[in-house]
Amino acid sequence: MAWISLIIAGLCEMFGVVMINKLHKDRNWQALVLLILGFGASFIFLAYSMKTLPMGTAYAIWTGIGASGGAILGMLLYDESKDWKRLVFIGMVLGASVGLKLVS
Repeated sequence: MAWISLIIAGLCEMFGVVMINKLHKDRNWQALVLLILGFGASFIFLAYSMKTLPMGTAYAIWTGIGASGGAILGMLLYDESKDWKRLVFIGMVLGASVGLKLVS
């Protein structure tokens, strides 16, 4: 259950990142509320997963999901650069997260 919670935390982190961009563009209270809810839920699920998982592993995977997911969503939703180098480094972040899972 801790791993599922950690994945949900990462997805909420991705949602929060998208809401930062939406708030920057729209400047409305709905985006602000969704941003706070997204990051709040992310921290709650992360804290729950850390009751079982080691802090370093949980934090690294949560950060990896949020960072790579945010970059991928930026490419899909906001027409950010899809340069092959960027994709390679996103793959490296995800590979490092999987590697941490395998050795912990």
